[in-house]
Amino acid sequence: MLKSHNIEINTKQYQYYGEKALIDIIKHELCHYHLHILGKGYQHKNTDFKVLSKQVGAPRFCTLIQTYEERANYVYQCKSCGCQYLRIKKVDVKKMRCGKCMGKLSLIKRMN
Repeated sequence: MLKSHNIEINTKQYQYYGEKALIDIIKHELCHYHLHILGKGYQHKNTDFKVLSKQVGAPRFCTLIQTYEERANYVYQCKSCGCQYLRIKKVDVKKMRCGKCMGKLSLIKRMN
């Protein structure tokens, strides 16, 4: 949290990966805060962040606990070619189209 410089840690990361994950998260967040205070690029995409995180051995991103497939809540299917798409969030089928044939999509299954 950039305003307070408090560090929020997902307890699932600690429970799943242990103390090393906790140390990595703290290093990662301290890189954000250090660069933010200095007025430098503190976002993941910024070169300053990439360089500093590499110097201190901090990962740029957390290790995933679940795969995208495990997190997906919706299954869409193209009406033309039958290609299926997993999505975490619901999409507007009036706007979204198939990435392969530009056919219309329909929701075929809601999981969870």
